[in-house]
Amino acid sequence: MATGVKTTTTELAESRVRLDVEVESAALERQLNQAAEAIGREMKVPGFRSGKVPSQVVIQQVGRQAVLDEAVRRGLPAWYEEAVTDAGVTVVGDPRIDLGELPGKGSPLAFSVEVGVVPPAELGDYRGVEVGRREPSVDPEQVQAELDRVREALASLDTVERAAAGNDYVVIDFVGTLDGEPFEGGEARGFVLELGSGRLLPGFEEQLEGASAGDSRTVKVAFPDDYQADHLAGREAEFAVDVKEVKEKRLPELDDELAVEAGGYDSLDELRSEIETRIAESEDAAIDGEFREAAVDAVVERSKIEIPHELVHSKAHEMWHRTTHRLSNQGIDPARFLELSGKTEEEIVTDSEPDAEQALKREAVLAAIVSAEGIEVSDAEVDEAMRAAAGPQASEKQVKRAIKRARSQGADEALRDDIAMRKAVDLIVEHAKPIAVAAAEARDKLWTPDKEKDEGPGKIWTPSS
Repeated sequence: MATGVKTTTTELAESRVRLDVEVESAALERQLNQAAEAIGREMKVPGFRSGKVPSQVVIQQVGRQAVLDEAVRRGLPAWYEEAVTDAGVTVVGDPRIDLGELPGKGSPLAFSVEVGVVPPAELGDYRGVEVGRREPSVDPEQVQAELDRVREALASLDTVERAAAGNDYVVIDFVGTLDGEPFEGGEARGFVLELGSGRLLPGFEEQLEGASAGDSRTVKVAFPDDYQADHLAGREAEFAVDVKEVKEKRLPELDDELAVEAGGYDSLDELRSEIETRIAESEDAAIDGEFREAAVDAVVERSKIEIPHELVHSKAHEMWHRTTHRLSNQGIDPARFLELSGKTEEEIVTDSEPDAEQALKREAVLAAIVSAEGIEVSDAEVDEAMRAAAGPQASEKQVKRAIKRARSQGADEALRDDIAMRKAVDLIVEHAKPIAVAAAEARDKLWTPDKEKDEGPGKIWTPSS
């Protein structure tokens, strides 16, 4: 990524660095023109088609200083990322950016950044660590639970001539009113409701138990105070309900016929064997993941890393921000999550500090191994990882465009670092010695942090050994 950025790094106390960054005038002018083009797409200037105002005209109309402000705002994230890459540091937490006076035409832009970094680790032995690895097993209860899910999926709803009971289904028409007036969203026809499912307002389903086809019921319920529709929250409503049908769920027998219907299996034994295989494969993958993490943690225990608390707290904040992003992508309001947890954001951040500290230690150890082993990542490996990230549906043209864009933005360097870290983990795991979990647990119980002396043939490993 050649954007014309020069970086000077100064180490500070408490695992922090200052990056003095200079953006060459040519790179700044390119960003200035891009910003002017973006502004021009929104401008209307006599003599030019809408959205086609040339950059120089935009600068004349808006003023160089205003366009330069926008250019720096747009370019600063990429310049910061390249400065971090140039410095070869792994940053933690939000940077403190000091941006001075904006330069005149032909002069470079200078700014400084102070940020926390993952401190270096003093490695202990990282080849041949002994790590507990549990044996795979398939729990018969898991197999039965999966067979029960298959039965549920293939269950039928049969109409019955009797009163509805819990877990029955009723087909209903209903009209809801508030103070005698119908309200929006309070009416449905042919609605299929499982009694006891909790799909509707609390108390609604219970008032339909004992009803038969052809019955009419008046159901009285109250909307919760925190109901999402403000005009309904906390209010009492009446629903006129007509029961059209009562249905009973009938589960198929657990036999060969079920296996055929479930996916063309020849017998129940074949279906059961397929389920056991899927569970075993999932179990193997879980064990591999556990072993990899435990192997890295074993190396962490053998290494010396000092992590300042301020850095740990910053990392905990990073973890919370990733959590909020994930929650939002799942359609969950982070504020609602906090409300349900009964904790403030700061309390959750503080609670996660032990995990944050361990994450930082892992990063430090893996970075040290990458350096010690001279682990390198080729452009081809980076490209392959980008292709995998693009997904099987992406065309070759789309993949190449994504790779070009990632390289221009410096994202390929972050990916390169991730791949190098994974290689370091692979090296640790390749040389790790799996032992029985019980043996590992017994060893951990015997280990004490202050046990530093060699006790002969029965010596117990300590961090300093």
